[in-house]
Amino acid sequence: MMSPDNFYDMVYQVVRLIPAGRVTSYGAIANAIGTRGRTSRMVGYALKHAGSVHPQVPAHRVVNSQGLLTGKFHFGGSTMEQLLASEGVMVTDNKIVDFKKVFWDPATEL
Repeated sequence: MMSPDNFYDMVYQVVRLIPAGRVTSYGAIANAIGTRGRTSRMVGYALKHAGSVHPQVPAHRVVNSQGLLTGKFHFGGSTMEQLLASEGVMVTDNKIVDFKKVFWDPATEL
């Protein structure tokens, strides 16, 4: 069985590859590292702990499968939305505008 540290490291490696101005989902990351299914929630747990990881992990680029900023509360206030906006990703009502257009699928991009 894979240890949580190895799982987290694999998640962080993928998230660091998301280009600025693009987003992906928890499930897409789980799929890309070969752990489909319920592990998308574990990807979220890994990203919850990413704030103290070096090199930095751009966790703000990971949203749910509908483009909702479900992890925004871990950033505080509107920080996640501001970080995305600074990269050109538009957000309205906590949802990515043109989600399919800015979606980055690590399974096909890597």
